[in-house]
Amino acid sequence: MKIFNLIGIFVIAVLTVVSLNVKAEAVVITELVEYTQGGTQLEGYLAYDNASDKKRPGILVIHEWTGINQNIKQKTEALAKMGYVAFAADIYGKGIRPANNEDAAKQSGIYRTDRALMRARAKAALETLIKQRFTDKTKMAAIGFCFGGTTALELARSGADLRGVVSFHGGLDTPNPKDASLIKGRILILHGADDPYVDAKQIAAFQDEMRSAKVDWEMVYYSGAVHSFTNPFAGNDNSKGAAYNETASQRSWLAMQRFFNDIF
Repeated sequence: MKIFNLIGIFVIAVLTVVSLNVKAEAVVITELVEYTQGGTQLEGYLAYDNASDKKRPGILVIHEWTGINQNIKQKTEALAKMGYVAFAADIYGKGIRPANNEDAAKQSGIYRTDRALMRARAKAALETLIKQRFTDKTKMAAIGFCFGGTTALELARSGADLRGVVSFHGGLDTPNPKDASLIKGRILILHGADDPYVDAKQIAAFQDEMRSAKVDWEMVYYSGAVHSFTNPFAGNDNSKGAAYNETASQRSWLAMQRFFNDIF
């Protein structure tokens, strides 16, 4: 009986040691972060997990023309679950969240016609991300959706120290094509093959721009996908020019993950 008791005590002791060494499941921490650019108050959305105290790559997430919304927050949190420090930039300003397409067009138009301001807002967000406790400032990347894709590319063209940029159904045009020579990292374009808002002429100009600057770039087309194909809140009617496509959304997210595995 004593032998069995000793065995029991030993087993309990071992299990206790094991349980003490098993790390609790990582939890994603989110918070609103205020910062400024040119005197304008901005409010971004930060997400990271508490799995470790080590530094990790930082991913800047740039919103669609409707600003930081539930879709962008969800994608920022998904990146945190993958082990990154993710920060959703606020390009428009604290509290400016367009409620409809008319307001969104008006807000995004301010920055589309002023690329210097667009770049400045993106740069301010990048600098805010770099300052976060767990961010490895030597491993930075940016992603953007629609308007955000355009903005992420402009950030790269500004010479920002990024290992890579991913554009999801973003506009590819720029008034400063020669600035492509300043791009430091790789570029991945994830594009809906039937997107009516980014025409063949714009695509050809972008590709010529990348080739001329000898940028390391790639572009993936998704059949049957139009604009906003990653946004589940965009509906499913392709005839409207913008609609969610589950297959394209999943494939493009996987393409982004492979891209990050390469650059990091």
